[in-house]
Amino acid sequence: MITTVLAFILTLGVLIVVHEYGHYRVARACGVKVLRFSVGFGRVLWRRQATPDSTEFVVCALPLGGYVRMLDEREMDVDRREADQAFNRKPLAQRAAIVSAGPLANLLLAVLLYAVAHWIGIDEPRAVLGTPVAGSVADGAGLRAGDWVRARSTDGEQWSEVSSMPDLRWQVTQAALHAEVLHLQVTDRDGRGARTVRLDLSRLQSGDVDAALMKRIGLPPAFSEPRLGEVRAGGPAAAAGLQRGDRVLAIDGAPVADAQQIVERIRGSAKDGATPAAQRWVLERAGRRLEVDLTPRVAADGERRIGRIDAVVGQAPEMVTVRQGPVDGLVKGAVRTWEVSALTVKMLGRMLIGEASLKNLSGPLTIADYAGQSVQQGLAYYLGFLALVSVSLGVLNLLPLPMLDGGHLMYYIFEAVTGRPVSELWLARLQRGGIALLLMMMSVALFNDVARLLGLH
Repeated sequence: MITTVLAFILTLGVLIVVHEYGHYRVARACGVKVLRFSVGFGRVLWRRQATPDSTEFVVCALPLGGYVRMLDEREMDVDRREADQAFNRKPLAQRAAIVSAGPLANLLLAVLLYAVAHWIGIDEPRAVLGTPVAGSVADGAGLRAGDWVRARSTDGEQWSEVSSMPDLRWQVTQAALHAEVLHLQVTDRDGRGARTVRLDLSRLQSGDVDAALMKRIGLPPAFSEPRLGEVRAGGPAAAAGLQRGDRVLAIDGAPVADAQQIVERIRGSAKDGATPAAQRWVLERAGRRLEVDLTPRVAADGERRIGRIDAVVGQAPEMVTVRQGPVDGLVKGAVRTWEVSALTVKMLGRMLIGEASLKNLSGPLTIADYAGQSVQQGLAYYLGFLALVSVSLGVLNLLPLPMLDGGHLMYYIFEAVTGRPVSELWLARLQRGGIALLLMMMSVALFNDVARLLGLH
């Protein structure tokens, strides 16, 4: 819990400082006087000001945002000697540059963070597949447990290497959201028997990037050997004589290809909450073939009833270290930032027109949870998560909504086209509407957070 809270505060702190520093740095470069640079809102916890005439830097109690307060004749009385340093006196191009600098700073930060993560290197599962979901697109395309996906292409001609399982899942998700056909070059686990598989995602209903979409695609977790780990004393597995290291060959006459199939057979044995029947397991132990009868017990999993055998099923997947050189890491950082930005805009657009569920919106609780998890996985994982949130913050702030940087840019576009600024009356109206819309979005995001924590989403 402490790790999660600290990671959340660090995440927000870094992103807010970078965002506001973008505004601050460009404002100073344009000759605008900056009165206050604030991280957070509310009561001031820390304050520093070199001279009475310089910028005041503060940290406040509520760390859910920040602001840069500039000299502006529309908000305060300005001494005539400082009028040329007022924000409102600056040319339109400079005002637009100051406003857009915050979101752009977040996007540049994301490029750098992704690049550093690639330079450090991330240990990820090799792109060797488990058993695809029965009846799914992946199953129908002919993918099987143990297939190693080596490369992918959207046109069947230009191929790109698939570096790991997360890389594969990202490319499949991208193809699904763009309604594309994805070609995959696969071999067996030893690199033999190369063939091409065609995943037709063009007709897939992909409004939401959620579990339902992934199930229809059917892309399984990384391959895990169908072996047993720790067997807990007193459980069904121990009672049946199973031991650590046993390789499961078949259950009730059906061959077992990977650990996922074992898990599904165990969990599904308590269908509708009924007492599971005994299962006939065929094992391999120290080169010998054994047959045992095993009866799973019934356990609660939320509102469902599932089977359990009280043993660890499967082994950790084979890992690969994904690392890039200085130039390649930077290029991949820029490409990933662009892809995530485009995906974010696409999903927001679909939610706006009703093609995607509002369940896709996430709030501070989800960010805090993921921040804590990524910190525990290592520095490279945390940097990747920080980059993802930085992209989201940058894109969100560029939306043409009042109260956001994108809303102010829309005002400037209006001014550039008409030759006059938006009237004070309309500014006030749009401001009220923007506040209402942002409060609604925040409420939906917070509701989704709570629903996820309670297992309702």
